[in-house]
Amino acid sequence: MSIFSRYFGKEKLNPTSALDTLDKMNETLDLLVKKENVLLKKASMEQEKAKDFSKAKNKRAAIQCLKKKKMYEHHVEQLGNYQLRIHDQMIMLEGVKATSDTVNALRDGASIMKQMNKETNIDNVDSIMDDINEQTDSMKQIQDALSVPIGAAADFDDDELEFELAELSEVEFADDLLKPPTTNRQPQIHIPEVSLSVRSDPQIVTDDAEIAAIRESMAL
Repeated sequence: MSIFSRYFGKEKLNPTSALDTLDKMNETLDLLVKKENVLLKKASMEQEKAKDFSKAKNKRAAIQCLKKKKMYEHHVEQLGNYQLRIHDQMIMLEGVKATSDTVNALRDGASIMKQMNKETNIDNVDSIMDDINEQTDSMKQIQDALSVPIGAAADFDDDELEFELAELSEVEFADDLLKPPTTNRQPQIHIPEVSLSVRSDPQIVTDDAEIAAIRESMAL
């Protein structure tokens, strides 16, 4: 069974499990790096010891130190291979998780679209429109029923009312003809009085005074 059939077949990838696995892989990488550093230090120490034994002309001890050094280096190489394997597995797992997330998102989208199409198929739309038309007709009938006059107003004859209105119009027209014509009064023009002051002639005043004096003397 391939990795894709495991994750997309019967055994589906759990996103939480995938994240937990990636965390464990990172922890394992950190542990391998620490072990690798320890082994490198030990290999370096054995090399220094081999130098010291070589200077001391202790060839057998120097060779033993070099063997240990080689052994430590071999383990370091193995740890490096382990790290590469874990890195490769992490890359694959991250890729599978991204693919799984994509497939799940597409599947959810397709499921929602299918459900929405099922709820809004043509039969349901036709049924909804029929319900709307039915309710509209029912409302119109109710409004018509409420607008029908009842009581005394229901006994009124529209034709009779129109005939009565026509008679009223004729009577009003006849009354207008019998009214006396309205006299057009001319607007009064107010002419202001002009005061004419007559200038007295000094000669005339003098003659009148003399005549009055003569009359008085004759009367005496």
